[in-house]
Amino acid sequence: MGKPLSMGGMELPNRAFLAPMSGVTDLPFRKLAHQYGAGLVVSEMIASEAFLTGQAEMQLKVLSGGISPHMVQLAGREAIWMAKAALAAEDCGADIIDINMGCPAKRVTTGYSGSALMRDLDHALSLIDAVVAAVKIPVTLKMRLGWDDTSLNASELAKRAQDAGVQMITVHGRTRCQFYKGQANWSAVRKVKEAINIPLVVNGDITSRSTAEEAMEKSGADAVMIGRGAYGAPWLPAHIAGVLSSKQAHQLKTNWQAIVNHHEAMLSFYGLESGIRQARKHLGWYMDNLNLPKSAGDQKKIIMTSFQPAEIYHALEQVFAMHEECMDLSGIAA
Repeated sequence: MGKPLSMGGMELPNRAFLAPMSGVTDLPFRKLAHQYGAGLVVSEMIASEAFLTGQAEMQLKVLSGGISPHMVQLAGREAIWMAKAALAAEDCGADIIDINMGCPAKRVTTGYSGSALMRDLDHALSLIDAVVAAVKIPVTLKMRLGWDDTSLNASELAKRAQDAGVQMITVHGRTRCQFYKGQANWSAVRKVKEAINIPLVVNGDITSRSTAEEAMEKSGADAVMIGRGAYGAPWLPAHIAGVLSSKQAHQLKTNWQAIVNHHEAMLSFYGLESGIRQARKHLGWYMDNLNLPKSAGDQKKIIMTSFQPAEIYHALEQVFAMHEECMDLSGIAA
């Protein structure tokens, strides 16, 4: 996974990527993952029509922050909007356009976007054709195994997408109707690998080097994409790729100042009140990864409710001191 990967005329530094996740992989999070050494990071899903009509939330999502390559993921149900949005994203500095045909969220699929497009491959291809024709940069595609167990058509969609000019395929090893239940079926992704000769990325339940290796072995994929496993761990793709050692990853996991820096970046990006609200889930994930003692409850409450950055940071320092003390007493990290 530490080897470069050629895709669409560009070389990606390694084969462990950060997945696009709405409400998670905003610019501050992507910048961290990129700085740590992820092979590729992807914007949050951007609704094509909302982006073109100037919705402020979508305008924030398309910003690159100096990340290169800058990969923008678009969602939509109409070819004309997808094509125009792809061209606009390219004009904004996108280096790669990713088409979302994998999101299982009801609010997306009821609008016939995301994984709902796998129910009508001819319509799905009309969107792919439009985007590929609209831009000069590489176009990639993210999908699931199919809508449900009776329509496992990922390999057919992947082959048709490749023929239409798509340069890389990512497959989450679940159907839409599974949402995130059960275990991702990495072996089922192998059928997609057998159908195409462009790079294949496997996604779903990849949380460590060992699961990444197993997913690649079972799927035959060329790279892995880490989603929920990166909650509270923006360093994880780099660790899986071997850019960061286990010791370095542990140091980041237990470094409260690194979390403060992430928090400050979010306040700078969103503004004080919005930034504090949006950062809370990240702070919760960081703390969840520490397995804190019950005695940290008061500090956790302050961290998750306060609107005073100084108060939050003082409580974080105390929480991490408690974690170190517990580790010292256990003899694990004395």
